[in-house]
Amino acid sequence: MMLSKYEIYSRAALRVISAFLFMQHGAQKLFHYPPGGHNQGPLELFSLVGVAGVLEFFGGLCLLVGFCTRSVAFVLSGQMAVAYFMFYPAKAFFPVVNGGELTIMFCFVFFYFIFAGSGAWSIDEVIKNRLNRSKSD
Repeated sequence: MMLSKYEIYSRAALRVISAFLFMQHGAQKLFHYPPGGHNQGPLELFSLVGVAGVLEFFGGLCLLVGFCTRSVAFVLSGQMAVAYFMFYPAKAFFPVVNGGELTIMFCFVFFYFIFAGSGAWSIDEVIKNRLNRSKSD
């Protein structure tokens, strides 16, 4: 049995689940929900935490629905790379010790989407299908 025909759906599942998890980090920064996250004080939108919250929540939302997936994934992958090198290596060399393994994982999952695209169940896929249909008419 050829499993490659299911690849587009497994990619979509990875996109939706990782975006949903990523959005929660932004929601904690922006809306203080779910409780228990970083920086529970008043939020300055143009601070480092505020910009990160906007990117994480709204960038994650774009990935969740599969809108501009490659471009958004490029920005978010870069954000996670910068976040890792700003905050974690000074604590310890190994990511499992310094707490940065989730940041690295998000970085490389988003890096994958730069090249792979959104997969099924996405706005990008709907737009692509409509463009292909209009070209063939």
